[in-house]
Amino acid sequence: MALFSSLSERLNHIFSKLTKRGKLTELEIRQAMREVRIALLEADVNLKVAKNFIAEVSEKAVGQEVLTSLNPAQQVIKIVNDELIALMGPGNAKLEVASKLPTVIMMCGLQGAGKTTMCAKLAVQLKKQGKRPLLVAGDIYRPAAIDQLKIVGAKAGAEVFERGTQNPVKTAKEAVDYARKMGFDTVVIDTAGRLHIDERLMEELENIQKEVEVTEILLTVDAMTGQDAVNVAETFNQRLSITGVILTKLDGDTRGGACLSIKAVTGKPIKFIGVGEKITDLEPFYPDRMASRILGMGDVLSLIEKAQEAVTEQEAKALEKKMRENSFTLTDYLSQFEALKKMGGASALLAMLPGAGKLKINESDLDEKKMERIRAIILSMTPKERDNPQIINSSRKRRIALGSGTTVQDINQLLKQFEQTKLMMKQMRGGKGRRLPF
Repeated sequence: MALFSSLSERLNHIFSKLTKRGKLTELEIRQAMREVRIALLEADVNLKVAKNFIAEVSEKAVGQEVLTSLNPAQQVIKIVNDELIALMGPGNAKLEVASKLPTVIMMCGLQGAGKTTMCAKLAVQLKKQGKRPLLVAGDIYRPAAIDQLKIVGAKAGAEVFERGTQNPVKTAKEAVDYARKMGFDTVVIDTAGRLHIDERLMEELENIQKEVEVTEILLTVDAMTGQDAVNVAETFNQRLSITGVILTKLDGDTRGGACLSIKAVTGKPIKFIGVGEKITDLEPFYPDRMASRILGMGDVLSLIEKAQEAVTEQEAKALEKKMRENSFTLTDYLSQFEALKKMGGASALLAMLPGAGKLKINESDLDEKKMERIRAIILSMTPKERDNPQIINSSRKRRIALGSGTTVQDINQLLKQFEQTKLMMKQMRGGKGRRLPF
């Protein structure tokens, strides 16, 4: 499901009515703004934030320049886009780096927001930047919290520093000393969470902050809790003066109230967003890209970045050569599916395409299980069959179906799909630059 699909659909419906009218009156714009306000409130945006947002947009949208322009509807949409960026941004807030290493990042939040997993996801992001992170087990109260950090830390390829149930403040100090001696440039402290905010939790966090020179205090909040997430952020900020927010479970939140309200209420930026369960499903937060996605204009920059991570320049050139020479095989076809999986799957990519929300696409066509079936079929073929699919006769199809746990019909469908892809590649041949996986 696309991020904020409900809000996006509502806004697109409101603006489509404006674009059909050509010239707009002040009354029509104000009526549309009332509808936008209702859409924001239904998306669980903070009441004060929604009111201020509409006031800002309305003031600019009913100006003489908009009302007398050739395309006032587009001008209104641009104003809404600019105000959304201002509301969430204005720009990407990067992590601070300490003048004297290591940089210390204290992760805090309530239980259930995904804080411990987020420590490992953050470690993956830091490693991509060439950093060497050390994860610190500072949650000594939740059963198996230390073991959980070790498991996710191993997946991220990051070392975990732990001292059992020792006082977390002491453990944090020892971890920073250890990091200095062993050459770790970033320390990520997984602090204790509670089911609700309590005095003991806050005091412990304040003590860590006093004893260790903390560079960043990142609050992990669950986007699906809506305004509760905003209230949690406000309380933590009052006590600790957080430096940023990580929003988790954004892939499951179709409303978007927390995302649109947190910066306006706390004054602190969203630095990262969790968009899935995989260890790599953490993205830097870009207000302009998020505004584009909310307004159904896609997020082409993130799409390109994902493609560059999944496909190396060398692989892209090799694929281009195969396309030129018409030597694309089923093995290459499988490689493209693997790259697509690395990029988050077809559904995630589709959400980033401009106007994707208006496309009537059958969900079954994007089914990840369908991709797994394709993978099983190709892997059940011999190398000769993958290079020359035309030799796959009835008896070979029965053998492949048996080996892959599929049917002959599934194999026929795959071979037909493969031929269509080859035909499409033939038509595209001659183009330059990196191509996205199919």
